[in-house]
Order: sequence, then structure tokens, then C-alpha cells
Amino acid sequence: MQLHRFEFTQVRMGVDARIIVYAPDEERAVRACRAAYTRISELEQMMSDYRADSELNRLCQRAVGRWVKVSPELFSVLWRGQKLAQQTDGAFDVTVGALVRLWREARSTGKLPDEATLRAARARSGYRLMELSFQRRAVRLKTADMQLDLGGIAKGYACDNALRVLRRYGVPRALIQMGGDIVAGDPPPDAPGWRVELAEGGTTTLRNAALSTSGSTEQYVEIDGVRYAHIIDPRTGLGLTRLVLARVRARDGITADSLATAAAVLGEPDAKRLERLYKGAQVSVVSSN
Repeated sequence: MQLHRFEFTQVRMGVDARIIVYAPDEERAVRACRAAYTRISELEQMMSDYRADSELNRLCQRAVGRWVKVSPELFSVLWRGQKLAQQTDGAFDVTVGALVRLWREARSTGKLPDEATLRAARARSGYRLMELSFQRRAVRLKTADMQLDLGGIAKGYACDNALRVLRRYGVPRALIQMGGDIVAGDPPPDAPGWRVELAEGGTTTLRNAALSTSGSTEQYVEIDGVRYAHIIDPRTGLGLTRLVLARVRARDGITADSLATAAAVLGEPDAKRLERLYKGAQVSVVSSN
């Protein structure tokens, strides 16, 4: 059966979500990719911190001091995030939403938050302030006005889910890219894998695996001669001030995405220990002060 290449791009989770598939005909490709985009949209409604009515934001409002049951998908992502937070002593942390919002404002105004504002945001952040109950599939927050942020993990998870949908529709030869996160299924016909261009030049091949890149080289703000990245170090509450590019190859998108975020914060050589924690992961970090 002859397969043809089809490519689609739609905006999801604030980025261009690109899907490339090989399918026997356009009808099969369109049907499969439409279902994949629908799945990404469903996850965005669960996990967006921008949408006031998202499941994530409703959780932040309702879970202060009491257990709130959440969807299996949201619980799975929070569980993975909390596990990585514990493994990295907070270098990765999904509870940093209050700090992220401060730095979004700093990027738009060009002004640092004052010490009192930063201190208040830090008091509402920290993975130890969030409790998860596996038996209840529920979440409890220990302090008011917390904001959860899944920006360092949700896109990889969404790519994983999109690939599963495509396979269910009989289109396993596929690649999904959302920002710096790529998940690849079976390779194109007559190719060992998907050819992926790297940010710093060169290429790599990806097959039934994921590749994520996280860095401070593009999104940043310069204030008083100091360059602050959009990536927050949860342990300090400040944007990274060093140039860093972290790349992780892993078996799935949720692992690659979250480890790349953690690796960017940890820097070398600490990031390499992530390889010992996650079998098969390959972590590389290039940084400079």
C-alpha cells in the first residue's frame, strides 16, 4: 500500500501544533489528525493556566485545605510533576504559577518585582504545598492563592496523547511537534527515522521516541544589565540569568518535556543524574554565565 505525506498546523496550548503523517489517502489523514487535535484541545481545557474555566484553574480555587477529585489525565500529569519535584529537590515544580505570572509581567514592563511582591509569591509556591492522594485521585493545596503551572510538562503529554489517537486511527507513521517538544511514532516509509533539525544546527533521527528542548536563549528580559530568562528557578523564584540550552531524548513526551525543563534549571553536571533516574533518557545541557 502506497503512503503519502500530509502535514497540518493548528494553534494549541499557545504554540503551533504541527502534525505530519503518512497515510494511504487524504481522507484518512484528515480524519486522524482532526481527532488528534480534538484530543489536544481537551487536554488544553484541563491543563491551561490561561483559561479561567480550565480544570486546573478551578482546582486552584477549590482545593485549598480540602481534597478535590480531578480527571485521570490531570492527576497523572500532576503526579509525574510531583515525583520529579521530589527527585530534583524542587528544581522542577508545577506550583510556581505565582512566580511565573510575576515574570510574565516583568517581561512586559521591563521592571523587576519588588522584594515584598516576590516574597509573597514565593510563599504561595513550593511543591511541598501540594498534596496528592492516589487512592482518592485527588489534590489538596495547603495555602490560598496558589497557581499551578504545567508549562514544563503538559505539551509533551499532549503530544503523547495525539500520537496514541493517530495510531488508533491506523496512522502510526507520524510526528507531532508543539514548540520545543517533539514526539515521533513509526518512521516515514523507506527511512530509519524522522529527520529532526536541532536548534544549534545539525540534525538527529527520531523513531518511536521523544525529543524536547528547553532554554533561555530566546525568551528573556534584560533589566539593569541583567538578562533574565522566562524559565524560573523555583528554588530562588527568579528567572535564570545564565544562557542555557537543555535537550532530552526519552521514550515519551511527558518524560522528555519535564526533564528538559528540570535540566535547564539544574545545569551541568547535576542534570546528568536525571539519566540515572529515568532509564533510557539522554540529557545534554550547554550553558554559560
